Order: sequence, then structure tokens, then C-alpha cells
Amino acid sequence: MRKPLNKSGRVVLITGGAGFLGSHLAERLAAEGDKVYCIDNLHTGRRENLAALTRGGQVKLIEHDIVKPLPIMPRFDAIYNLACPASPVHYQSDPVATLRVCSQGVFNVLDRAVRDGADVFHTSTSEVYGDPEVHPQPESYQGNVNTVGPRSCYDEGKRFAETLLTDYCQQAGLRLRLVRIFNTYGPRMLPNDGRVVSNFIVQALQGEPITIYGDGSQTRSFCYVDDLIEGFMALMAAGDDAAGPMNIGNPAEITVGELAEIVVEMTGARSEIVYKPLPKDDPRRRRPDISRARQVLDWSPKVDLAIGLRSTIDYVQGEIEKGNMLNLCYA
Repeated sequence: MRKPLNKSGRVVLITGGAGFLGSHLAERLAAEGDKVYCIDNLHTGRRENLAALTRGGQVKLIEHDIVKPLPIMPRFDAIYNLACPASPVHYQSDPVATLRVCSQGVFNVLDRAVRDGADVFHTSTSEVYGDPEVHPQPESYQGNVNTVGPRSCYDEGKRFAETLLTDYCQQAGLRLRLVRIFNTYGPRMLPNDGRVVSNFIVQALQGEPITIYGDGSQTRSFCYVDDLIEGFMALMAAGDDAAGPMNIGNPAEITVGELAEIVVEMTGARSEIVYKPLPKDDPRRRRPDISRARQVLDWSPKVDLAIGLRSTIDYVQGEIEKGNMLNLCYA
């Protein structure tokens, strides 16, 4: 018998489960009493992120690319699809592969879900809004995306995935929860993933210049990973009024220049700040309208930026001390 969304003891699958967000979700679901299977091709995921859980038997990790048909596994009550490189340095390294994850990979997940009668949870992104002309961005905003730009493999891939998921689940009678994630940070971020938080922290801790692309006036809204996972849990457990896209992010907006100054102060670095040209199609402003999440899920972020950054800085410092800082690249 199919278990309700908000009950523990389910058998669940997380694609991208060894990644930054996937491993935090696996940890939370295992703590709730679910039997968790994680699929990951380990392109950006790391076995180390799940090591304690796999040793303890709460989680099983399977190395596999979801672009290929899914392997033989037990029947699942729910499938959480998190598989996709999410930072420019990674999704731009092979844009065709990124598009295939968002298309064939999503179809393979849906094909498995309909066979199992599983509930589907999909992580979309604020990048579907592109360089927004509406601020802050509500779920009703249809976006301003360049279909042939350097970021389009991810932006348009995620937009296509939303359409495929919505239409497929409606036709098949599957229950779908669709989250649009805004900038997230915290422990287990890849130090070399090219995102602004990890870039600034790594550069500051290593005494390198802090690199700002553009003049630093562009804004972002940073959500700590624990808050995001709480949003995931609330969304998956919610009723039918939670159907459709749901923004989950922190509406506290900050300029990239201000973030750089905070990181320098918190790390005690003596790094100078250097400026480089802004990449094409880089969003000028980014801030979620979370009115719907507040109303439907009774969710809002709780972790202050300074507290979240301290935790993240400590994690990255530990990675440096362990020697996990090879092949750094910044974007």
C-alpha cells in the first residue's frame, strides 16, 4: 500500500543524492525513518557526503547516470529528483550533457515513478526566471531567458523539465511537488563549484584576491541549506494547494560587493577585492517572492546569514586542511 506523503517508513529514491543538497536531504529523510536509496554519477556528488549514512545502513548509494535507464531497485513510495549540475562552471563544461539530464534523465525518473505509483519531487531553479524584469520574482513570473546564451543549457533545460514533469504527471495521475530553489549555501558545497559564496570563502581563506564579476552591485538572496531542506519537507508533506511551482529561498537581498566585505571580515583575510567583466546573461537582481510558501507551507527561512556563513567557512577550512582543494576554478 502506498504510504502518505507525510509518513515515515517509506522507501524513497534521491537522484543526485551524493551532492550538496541531495546528501542533506538523505540525512533528513533517514532521520525521519525512511529507507533511502541514492543514485549519483559522482560528477559533482561525493561518496564522502554519504559515508556515515551508508556505513550505518540508513542509505544505499548506487553510482549511475539517470540519462541511462534506471537500474533494478525496490519499489519506491517517493522519488526526489535532484540530479543536475547546478553551478555555471559545471553545467557549462558539457552543456549537452546538462540538457540530457534535464530531458531524458527526467523522463527516466518519471517512467520509474509511474511504474511504482511513486510521488515525485523535483528541484527546479530560480534560473528559470533568467535576468528578471520583475522583482522580487513570484511563481507567476514567466521569466526573461536567453534561449541561446551560455547559461541556456541550464536555464532552458530546467524550464523544459518543468513542462515535462507537469504534463507527464497530469497524464499519469502522479502527485508532483515542484520547487524553485534560489541561491543556497552551507556545508558540503564543493569548494571549486564556482558559486559566489564558495569562491569568496576559498579565496579569503587562502589569502587570494576576492574576485567580483561586474561592479558588485548585482544582488543575490542566500538561503542556508538547513532552511531549504525544511522547505523541501514542508512542500512534500503539503496538500493539493501546494501543487505547481513553489519558490523556496531567502528574501533577504544583498549585493555581491557586500557579501565579499562580510566574508573578508569573518575570515580575517587581508585579501584585496578585484573586479572582472560580468559574464553574459548573469542576472542583475535575484530575490524570491515567498508569499506562497509562507501561506501554503507556513515556511520561511530562519538562519541568519552570519550564522550560516560561519558554519560554511568552518566547513571549507576543514576541506582545506584535509587537502581537498585541488583543481580549483572560479566562474
